[in-house]
Amino acid sequence: MLSKASAETLQNENSERSEKSTVGIVGCERNGILHACLFAEAGFKVICADNDRALVERVSKGKVPFLKHEVEPILRRNLRNGRLTTATNLEEAAAQSSIVIVTTPAVVNEKGMVDYSNIEKALKRIGLSLRRDKIIIIVSVVGVGVTENILKEVLESVSGLKVGVDFYFAYSPAPFFKEQTLKSLEYCKRLVAAQDITSLEKASNVISFITKEPPLKTLNIKAAEAAVLFEAVCTNVGFALANEFALFCEKMGIDYFAVQSLLMSNTKIFAHPTLDCGGSHETSFILLEEAENSGVKLQVSRAALKSSEEALKHGITLVHEALKECGKTMRRAKIALLGVSQKQNMADTPKSSFRNFVKMLESKGARLSPYDPYLLRKTLADAGTTFLTKSLTEAVEGADCIVIFTGHDQFKRLNLKKLKLLAKMPAAIVDFEGVLDPEKVEAEGFIYRGLGRGVWKK
Repeated sequence: MLSKASAETLQNENSERSEKSTVGIVGCERNGILHACLFAEAGFKVICADNDRALVERVSKGKVPFLKHEVEPILRRNLRNGRLTTATNLEEAAAQSSIVIVTTPAVVNEKGMVDYSNIEKALKRIGLSLRRDKIIIIVSVVGVGVTENILKEVLESVSGLKVGVDFYFAYSPAPFFKEQTLKSLEYCKRLVAAQDITSLEKASNVISFITKEPPLKTLNIKAAEAAVLFEAVCTNVGFALANEFALFCEKMGIDYFAVQSLLMSNTKIFAHPTLDCGGSHETSFILLEEAENSGVKLQVSRAALKSSEEALKHGITLVHEALKECGKTMRRAKIALLGVSQKQNMADTPKSSFRNFVKMLESKGARLSPYDPYLLRKTLADAGTTFLTKSLTEAVEGADCIVIFTGHDQFKRLNLKKLKLLAKMPAAIVDFEGVLDPEKVEAEGFIYRGLGRGVWKK
């Protein structure tokens, strides 16, 4: 490790150069834009580059489909003051940058196969313009050994330069990148891994500019890759276990949330049951493919992934049971979906499970009326539907069933008496987020269902 004095000197030198340093962000999707905003706010000049011209054009106008109220003001401000620019030529963007942050994600297809070709193509283009002393940091989540055996080799072979000698190369993934916000990314504990000490220190200093927590540094890149994958799978396992317990509680007439409040151990390990596990699914597939290629069977990890898929089907079952209790069928029933955004109280992209949930309900003949106070109609275009009601009243008027899909604060304060007048009684409320008091809901004449809320199952 560098001495404390050497590390401080290096950081001071970087601080003095920060106003002159240019950071090239490769990839203009969520992960890339969040990093771009953080670096621009830290005083760096930033170039956002992507092969997708439509994507670049949208960013150049200060528009994004996620976290609009949080990200767009920062994006537009830095576009106006010239701190942030966009480009479609990766070679030129990399050539103009002393630091290159690669956010291009691995692609996981419907069969769970992982494809790194997009990252490799981006690195080949970066390698064509690679010069000495540049810092390249991979922030995409990849499999064990991919950084050193594939990505590093691509850069060295194309550029003719050597890592740790001619340029600096590190791995610092953004965990759960599809769920990150500017604040969560700024405050998360980042791993930084490299094969040589100089790359490690330089990359760590770069990451330190955009994070409040000091990075966790290691010279073992494979261990860092495994740590990120393990964390994602542990999250999936936690959700799967919570969903399994919730189902047990429903069958036994117990309230999962009451049980959770009585646990004497660390209750943080007991997640709320959910239909949506966010972006950790793709990371799980990366680990499972690595294990399969190595002849290792990760039975718990695979079971957790399957359990997450079953949770969505269980959600449909709860809606069906609630309607049946009202003397109604799914066919032609109007179902109000309250909350679409994956983040509570934010204008974010729709939950990853939303598209499939909509398709499953529509296949059974239901008429859907989704509403989200933070989203516009056009936001749902990529989520499998193009409609979104303008108001809560429009969504629930004449509804046979009201489903709380995202627990925005507004839905915690629903006026049940008013809902009763608007809905087509007898009607049901299915609360997937656990934001309503079941007793109060049923006191107003609604049929209540919720994940793990077995005591209200009749």
